[in-house]
Amino acid sequence: MKEKIQQLAHQYHADTVACRRHLHAHPELSFEEVETGKFVAAQLSTLGIEHQHGVAENGVVALIKGKNPRKRTIALRADMDALPIQEANKVPYKSQNDGVMHACGHDVHTSSLLGTVRILNELRSEFEGTIKCIFQPGEEKLPGGASLMIKAGVLENPRPTSIFGQHVHPPLHAGMIGLKPGIYMASADEIYVTVKGRGGHGAMPQECIDPVVITAQIIVALQQLVSRYADPAVPTVLTFGKINSTGGATNIIPNEVKLVGTFRTMHEKWRTEAHKRMKKIAESVAKGYGAACEFYIMKGYPVLFNHEELTKRTKNWAVEFLGKSNVVDLPLRMTAEDFAYFSQAMPACFYRLGTGNPERGIISPIHTETFDIDEAALETGMGLMAWLAVKELAG
Repeated sequence: MKEKIQQLAHQYHADTVACRRHLHAHPELSFEEVETGKFVAAQLSTLGIEHQHGVAENGVVALIKGKNPRKRTIALRADMDALPIQEANKVPYKSQNDGVMHACGHDVHTSSLLGTVRILNELRSEFEGTIKCIFQPGEEKLPGGASLMIKAGVLENPRPTSIFGQHVHPPLHAGMIGLKPGIYMASADEIYVTVKGRGGHGAMPQECIDPVVITAQIIVALQQLVSRYADPAVPTVLTFGKINSTGGATNIIPNEVKLVGTFRTMHEKWRTEAHKRMKKIAESVAKGYGAACEFYIMKGYPVLFNHEELTKRTKNWAVEFLGKSNVVDLPLRMTAEDFAYFSQAMPACFYRLGTGNPERGIISPIHTETFDIDEAALETGMGLMAWLAVKELAG
C-alpha cells in the first residue's frame, strides 16, 4: 500500500501543482471563499466524489467510502482562506486579487488535500471505512471557520473518531514534516480597550484627564500580569500592537485613546482567570486617575492539543513513509490555529509540512509578501496524508 500511495502521489503531483497555482493566483479572504469553494466542489465533481458544498457557507465536505464504509470514519482537514497582504513575488501564479495573498499556505493545504482525495479515491477498494475530507473557510478570522463547521454538523453523520491536519512550515525542507504530542499551540484572544478622559490644551494638563498617560500606565500594569501572576511553567504572551487617540496632536490632549492587543497562553483555566484580572487591572488604573475604561476581550481559538497516542502513531507512520531523517520533533508555538476546535472535540493530530528550500532561496516566513514554497512539498503532503488515513482506518 505504501508503494502504491507513493507512486500515485508522484503521478498526481503535476495536477496538484496546477491546482495550487490556480488557488494561489485567485486568493479570497476569510469567509469570502466563494470561488475557492466552487473550485474545490468542481474538482470533486470531476472525480465523481460524493460531497456537500455550502457548509458554513463556503465550506466543502467530501466522503470517500471504502469497503464496509460504516466500520469506521476518520477526517482530514484543509483550510482555504487567504490574507490581506499584497504579494511581492515575481512568479507566473502571482495573486491576481489586489491586496490578497495566500501568504499562509492555505492554497497548499487545499490542493494537497485534493491530491489526497484523488489517491484515496483510486484506492477505495483496498481499505475499509470512510474518510471525511473537510475543506474549511475562515481560519484566519474569528470566530474561525472550524467552529462554524462544527456547529453546522461537520463532525456528525458520519462522526469521525479522529482527525488530521497539516500546515506549511518554511523552516523545514520540503520532504520533511514536524510534530509535537500534547499541548502544541496557544489559545488566542483579541483585546480592545478604550480609555476615556477629558481632553484639552497640552500646555494645561492640570485641567485635563489625560487618557494617553493613563493608557501608558495601563499597558505597564497589564504586563505585570505575565511577570507576576502567570505560572512560569505556563507560556503566556500579552502584546499590544496598536494605540491611537481621537483628536490628539502635539499640543492637544485627546478625549480618548484606543488600544488593541492579543493575549495567548497554553492553559485554559489560567486563560479564564487572566481575562478577569486584566479587566480589573485596567479599570482600576483608569478609575484611579479619574478616567473610565471600556475593556473588551474577544475570545478566540482555544489551546491546540495533539492527542498523545494518535500523534505517536502518526510519527511512527511518517517515519515509515518518509524515512526517520525526514521526521522531526517540534517545540511549542505561541501562534494559534482554529484546528484547535477539532482537537477539543476528538483525538487530533496537527503536524507541520516542510516547504522550504534554502538552496533555491525559498526561505520567506509565512504571513509575508514574499512567502512561497518548494512545490515538491505537495507530493509529500498529499502522499503522507493518504498514508495516515489508510493506517488510521486499519488501526
